[in-house]
Amino acid sequence: MMVVPEPEIPQPTLRRQLTWYLIVRLLMICLFLSGTVLYHLQSASWSSSPVARYLVALAFFTIFQAAISATLLTRLDHYRNFINAQLTWDLLFVVLVIYLTGGVISPFSFFFILVIIAASVFCPRPQLLIVASASSILYGSLLDLQYYGYLPLFVGQPVPKVLNHYDVFYAVFLHVGAFFLTALLGGALAERLRRSEEARERREIDYGELERLNQSILTNINSGLMVVNSKGRVRSFNNAACKITGYHLEEVYNRPVEVIFPEFDAFDPQNLIGIERGETTYKKNPNETLTLGYSASPVVDKTNNNLGLLIAFQDLTEYKALEEQLKRSDRLAAVGRLASGLAHEIRNPLASISGSVQLLLEDADVNEEDQRLMKIVIKEADRLSLLLSDFLTFARPTPVQLECVNLALLLDELIALLNASGQFEGVEIVKNYQSPVLMNIDRQKMHQALWDLLLNAGEACGHEGQIQISIDADKGEIVVEDTGAGIVEDDRDKLFEPFFTTKDRGTGLGLANVYAKIEAHQGRIFVEPGSLGGARFIIELPDECRCSCEPENLQ
Repeated sequence: MMVVPEPEIPQPTLRRQLTWYLIVRLLMICLFLSGTVLYHLQSASWSSSPVARYLVALAFFTIFQAAISATLLTRLDHYRNFINAQLTWDLLFVVLVIYLTGGVISPFSFFFILVIIAASVFCPRPQLLIVASASSILYGSLLDLQYYGYLPLFVGQPVPKVLNHYDVFYAVFLHVGAFFLTALLGGALAERLRRSEEARERREIDYGELERLNQSILTNINSGLMVVNSKGRVRSFNNAACKITGYHLEEVYNRPVEVIFPEFDAFDPQNLIGIERGETTYKKNPNETLTLGYSASPVVDKTNNNLGLLIAFQDLTEYKALEEQLKRSDRLAAVGRLASGLAHEIRNPLASISGSVQLLLEDADVNEEDQRLMKIVIKEADRLSLLLSDFLTFARPTPVQLECVNLALLLDELIALLNASGQFEGVEIVKNYQSPVLMNIDRQKMHQALWDLLLNAGEACGHEGQIQISIDADKGEIVVEDTGAGIVEDDRDKLFEPFFTTKDRGTGLGLANVYAKIEAHQGRIFVEPGSLGGARFIIELPDECRCSCEPENLQ
C-alpha cells in the first residue's frame, strides 16, 4: 500500500471533499460499467457473457466498498490511512476493469488519469508522482502479462489474438507519458487551488476574528452606544448603554427613541446630521437625574445610503460634580486670600474703636441715651470681631493632625452638648451607629465640622423634629439628616460658598468652614434631599482615614 502523508487541509474541508469524492466516484463507476454491460448484452445473452457478469459483480462490490467507506468517514478524526486505502482501491479497480475489457484495447485506460486527478486534490505534488508511477507500473505490468500470455482468458473476453510488441510498447509509452503529464499539471493546478483556498480561509478567519473583536469592544467599552435607524427606532444597544440608562436591550429594541428617551434630542429622522459634542439631562428614575454627554455620527452602507445614527454617550454626572467642586475650591481659595487681608486690616481699627467707646462709656457725664448707643457700638464691634475670627479660620486653615479617633464617642459628646444647650429641646436625635467606630482624622477639625452640621440640622428642624446620624466605617461615610424644610435645588450648588446663607442672621461662613475642614481631610461633602423630608449632608472620607488601633487605647 502506498504511504501518502496527510495533506495540510483543514479537517472540515477535507471531510467535505472526501464525501463528494465518494459520491462522484460511485456515480461514474455505475454509469460507465452499466453502459459497458448493456453493450456486451447486445451481442450475447447473460449466461453466455461472463464479462457482463464480472462487471456487474464488480459494480456491486464497489457499492459495498463505498458504503463502508462512507461509514468510516463519519467516525474518523484523521484521514491519512483512509485516503491511502481509497487510492489503492481505485488503482486496483482500474486494473481489473481494464483487464476485463480487453487490456491493451480497453477503452477504460483513462480511468488511471481520473485517479491521478482525484489524488491531486488530496496529495501534495511529490506524493502525486507516486500515484502516477503506480499507475504506470500497473498498466505496463498488465500489458506485459497480456503480451506474454500469462493472463487467464475466458469466453467472450474482447482481447486481440495476436499482439505486436511495437503496439504494446507504444501504448505503454503514450499512457505513461499521459499519466505523468496529468500528475504534473494536476499537481500544479491543485497546489494553486489549495493555496487560494488557504488564503481565502485565512481571510475568513481574519474576518471572524475581527467580528469577535468588534463584538468584544462593543460589549466592554465604557461608553454607551446606540444605533437609531432612519425611522427613529433603536436597533442596537450595548452593555454600557444598558448600565447607564437602566434599560435592557429587549426593552428598547425597535422602539421609537423619543418614547424611551424624551430628553435625548440628538436624533431627527428627517435630518440625519452628526453632532460632534452635546450635553443633555436624563431622568433615570424619579430620584436620579443624570447629565449625559453625547456625540452622533451618521451610519452609511457600502453604497453610501444613510442607515441612521450611531449615538455614543457617557454619564458625566460625577465629572460635573467634580468640576463644580473644583470651581468651589477655587472660589473658596480666592475668598480666603481676600478674607485674610481684610481681617488684618479691619481688626486693628476695630479694636481701637471698641476700646475708645469703652473708655467713653466709663465717663460719669455720659447720659443714658449715649450709653445705650455706645453699648450697641461695642456689641456690634464684638460681633464683627467674631466674624473676623471666622474669616481667619477660613482663610488660614491649619494642616490636619491625623490620629485614630473613636468617631462614635466624638459624636456622643457633641449630641450631649447639643442636648445640654437647651436650644433644641423638641428635637429627637437618632443614632444609627454603634461604638466604637475608629477613624484616622483630625479630632479638632472634625469636632468643629460635625458640631456646625448638628447646629445647622437643629436650626432647620426648629422647635420639633428629628435628626438622624449614620456612620459607615467601611465606606468612610458620615450622614447627618434632618426633618426640616430642606434646601431648594437652586441653592444646593451655592450652599458651601462663603457668605451664602438662607438664615436671617447668618454669616454664611459656617458651612464654608465645614467644607474646608472636610477638604483638608482629602474628603468631600455634599447635600441631597433626605428620606425624612429635609436635607441630607453626606461626608465621604478617603481610605487614608481608616485606622486599625485598639478601642481601649482611645479616649
